[in-house]
Amino acid sequence: MPEGTTLVLGGGGVAGIAWMTGLLAGLADAGQDVTGADSIIGTSAGANVAAQVGSGLPLDELFARQADPARQAAEIAAEVDLQKFGAEFAGLFAGPATEHEALARIGAFALAAQTVPEAARRAVIESRLPAADWPAREILLVAVDAGSGAVRVFDRESGVSLIDAVAASCAVPGIWPPVTIGARRYVDGGVRSSDNADLAIGAARAVIVSPLGWDSPLPSLFPLRSVVSQLRADGTEVTVLTPDAASAAAIGPNPLDPATRTPAAAAGRAQGRAGLTPAS
Repeated sequence: MPEGTTLVLGGGGVAGIAWMTGLLAGLADAGQDVTGADSIIGTSAGANVAAQVGSGLPLDELFARQADPARQAAEIAAEVDLQKFGAEFAGLFAGPATEHEALARIGAFALAAQTVPEAARRAVIESRLPAADWPAREILLVAVDAGSGAVRVFDRESGVSLIDAVAASCAVPGIWPPVTIGARRYVDGGVRSSDNADLAIGAARAVIVSPLGWDSPLPSLFPLRSVVSQLRADGTEVTVLTPDAASAAAIGPNPLDPATRTPAAAAGRAQGRAGLTPAS
């Protein structure tokens, strides 16, 4: 269970990775570096950023890897309409079901989908990470078992490679292939919640960075508003950061478009330089 300060990094595609990296760098510029948190919880895009921050590379270097086209990782372009995508997932959630049953429906959808080969997608994830080894600090990466619908939180004690854990956490159903780890296959932790901020329960302070914001277009079993209310009721000091208007415009309608990285990173850094102004 997290204690002290927890940094929660949510999902949001390659645009979200770039925006969060820029935001964290901008906060550091403003003298409010939050990357030294006692623990980092990463989901999907946030899993990538958590691993990158945990690598020990300076934020300026991580920012350059997002903002400079000559230094960006090679990506596989994908098209997604988040509103349509969310509506499709909402249909899979419909009907009486336990949490695991509902998520297993998403898993079944992912397992049946035609996508790029798993090895090709893993190579993309590997190219994003400055280091392949788990950091010594507490990094928690969230994925969902495609077969059972159970949440799986990977850390350095899980016996799973960092690359596979990040790949599992950002295996968007229907777009990227489920990730094979041992005898199981895993999908994006964002199908449970875009941020999985409920896993910060017990922290004295939580800083939640949510690229998809308060009203994510994707259905969630743990909506951000409800989770933040519960955390605050339990005594956690919570700050939530979401894209401002300029950042939202830079991210655009397709956060899986690699072309969004440079503008999203720049907008995130500019927003971060304004300091820890909580979203309302």
